[in-house]
Amino acid sequence: MISITEEIAVPSPPDRVWEVISNPSDVVSCIGGAELGASHDDGSFDATLAIRFGGIRVKFAARVTLDLDEPAREGRLSARGKDGQGATRFSAQATFRVVPGEAPGTSLVACDGEIKLNGKLARLIESGAGVVVSKMTKEFTDELVRLCAGPGEPPTAPPAEPAPATAPSHPAPARPAGLLARLRAWWEKRRARRSPAASHPVHPSDESLGQGGRR
Repeated sequence: MISITEEIAVPSPPDRVWEVISNPSDVVSCIGGAELGASHDDGSFDATLAIRFGGIRVKFAARVTLDLDEPAREGRLSARGKDGQGATRFSAQATFRVVPGEAPGTSLVACDGEIKLNGKLARLIESGAGVVVSKMTKEFTDELVRLCAGPGEPPTAPPAEPAPATAPSHPAPARPAGLLARLRAWWEKRRARRSPAASHPVHPSDESLGQGGRR
């Protein structure tokens, strides 16, 4: 016999989680290798589940019955079936419930169940059940959380408003100041080219003229 006791934390409100987990098609979509089959007049439905135990892949076909208590958010699942070769038969019983989580807007899914096996593959399946159940629980949890969150992407923060432009604490020199400096330099060069001292060598007589003497 295989016993299953799991608690799954879901960051979604209980009503949303119950809406998903009480829908067989949603639950089957959260289980890798599972497929939903035909529905019957008594409310039961067919399902298949393919599981790998070590190097052997086993596909089970089952008839499933689901009883739901909507106000209490509780359900009971019963399944009975066999593997594709008819070598191993099983029966399963499980109860599940959805309760509010510790934080507002979160939920906790509690599940208790057992699976009874008999037949040629029973010992092989029971020996590897711990690893298989652990892996399937993780995959189921990830898919359940994603499905309960809904198809929309989480809202993103609006773009920040651009900061108002402020004057620098030490403004760079204004453009006119640079232009005046270039004009001043150009004027000094022009004066130097027009100066007699720049165009003629200085003679002693020129010095005496500069000092007020006559030639």
